[in-house]
Amino acid sequence: MKTVKTLSIIIFTIFCATAVNAQKHNTKNNIDTLVNAYMGIKNALIANDGTQAHYKANELFNILKSQPDKGLSKDQQKILIDHLEKLLYDSRHINETTTVDHQREHFASLSKNMYEVLKGIKMNTVPIYEQYCPMKKAYWLSESKQIKNPYFGSEMLTCGKVTETLASVK
Repeated sequence: MKTVKTLSIIIFTIFCATAVNAQKHNTKNNIDTLVNAYMGIKNALIANDGTQAHYKANELFNILKSQPDKGLSKDQQKILIDHLEKLLYDSRHINETTTVDHQREHFASLSKNMYEVLKGIKMNTVPIYEQYCPMKKAYWLSESKQIKNPYFGSEMLTCGKVTETLASVK
């Protein structure tokens, strides 16, 4: 009888540990999914591809509408919720057009708010570089230190500098 109880306790403990670990993993995937959608918009703007930026903004908008704060701590949820309406607003506006110049106007605000969220919740699983365009006087986020300016695309592709690095949290 003791063996059955002991075995039950061990199985229950393993199950609980697995569930907690899965929840942590899913939370990171939620943040990674947000980051990947944002990077898709940025990369489309670098390529002057308003249609692709439109699709990636739609992807980001849908992620933001579907409980992106699930699994976050109360403090992390507050940070995300404080910026959620602005993120939704800009991703919706980028999604509503394929005109790159208009998309870039909203991308500046989207970048500012995405940076605040990522810096505050500290859950990105890869380093993220905040970069600055002195001509536009606007920031963006990148997965690479290499400057590829989404505000001017091929016209001024390497204009800018890295201003901060958000280290990965594993």
